[in-house]
Amino acid sequence: MQIYEELVARGLIAQVTNEEEIKDMVNNGKAVFYIGFDPTADSLHVGHFMALCLMKRLQMAGNKPIALVGGGTAMIGDPSGRTDMRQMMTKETIQHNVDCFKKQMSKFIDFSDGKALLVNNADWLLNLNYIEVLREVGAHFSVNRMLTAECYKQRMERGLSFLEFNYMIMQSYDFYQLFQKYGCNMQFGGDDQWSNMLGGTELIRRKLGKDAHAMTITLLLNSEGKKMGKTQSGAVWLDPNKTSPYEFYQYWRNVADADVLKCIRMLTFLPLEEIDDMDSWEGSQLNKAKEILAFELTKLVHGEEEAKKAEEASKALFAGGANDENMPKAVIKKSDLSEDGTIDIVSALVAAGIVSSRSEGRRAVEQGGVSADGEKVTDIKTVFSGEAVKKGIVLKKGKKTFKKIVME
Repeated sequence: MQIYEELVARGLIAQVTNEEEIKDMVNNGKAVFYIGFDPTADSLHVGHFMALCLMKRLQMAGNKPIALVGGGTAMIGDPSGRTDMRQMMTKETIQHNVDCFKKQMSKFIDFSDGKALLVNNADWLLNLNYIEVLREVGAHFSVNRMLTAECYKQRMERGLSFLEFNYMIMQSYDFYQLFQKYGCNMQFGGDDQWSNMLGGTELIRRKLGKDAHAMTITLLLNSEGKKMGKTQSGAVWLDPNKTSPYEFYQYWRNVADADVLKCIRMLTFLPLEEIDDMDSWEGSQLNKAKEILAFELTKLVHGEEEAKKAEEASKALFAGGANDENMPKAVIKKSDLSEDGTIDIVSALVAAGIVSSRSEGRRAVEQGGVSADGEKVTDIKTVFSGEAVKKGIVLKKGKKTFKKIVME
């Protein structure tokens, strides 16, 4: 199976223009393609995961990726999928985020010897003047047509700023610049980016002639992938200092039964034949599938050693009898103990960072959502001795939030 057919089989392709041409270029390693990443934080998150995996797959097949970091577009903010305007960032913050992205992307993409490029659109967008944009770019866009784009329609009722309205033009100009500077002939993006991407393809053809080859592909679940980046407790980051390898592993270990095989197919590099054999799995076998998913993705992001540690810690929590030394820990200070050398369950939850306030902790206990070393705790007056804390106590809230508390 060639790479384009594999992408289809893995459920990654939603829409394309010029499919036969795209298939030929991708399968023969002729694609110079880009995917954009706006540096709105100092770490990539799991919502970027699908795009990074796609870039790795295509590079392994001989194609050349361009990772476009939006140092310029981040000054504006993408309105796609949002109900409000993004917070404005300083140039210094954006540059810091760009530097962090470069380091993380290198785990997925080989930038050596010109095999891939990392480009910042600030290099051309920040030097444009307003009249030049109006004459050279704006003249090729119809306002009536732009307003029919889904990314704008969903914002019209609550208000779309002129600032954000320019985002499509800027993204289109990116493709035009990459086409001219680096021979970029293809762009990938989420299904929520389709209108913006078509704008880039159209701009190239209008400015350079109908024979200019510029092609577009969207990823089936990239917009869903962005949702993957958020949990009830916040974002799931690729930076181990923001989301530990263990927490990253647990995020994937706890995906819904209905999603696990879909995630394995789209995100792992396991052979499709092996994944197809899992299609008949059900019941307890799905838990095995979740362990495979969690291990493979943690290995990809954090390395095999960290993946093994996370796997052992997970078994210690759910299966019992395994080493729990790799479980996330929270240090309880002597000052956290009461005068009699004990700590109550609510104080322990707060000190461990499992809950953000005592009131949240009390509710969690009273509603039966807290356990200590596998035993449910329903009395907010429950206390633990300093000696017990020294040995270590595993506190758990709900199915996904837990830490081992230890004494400093």
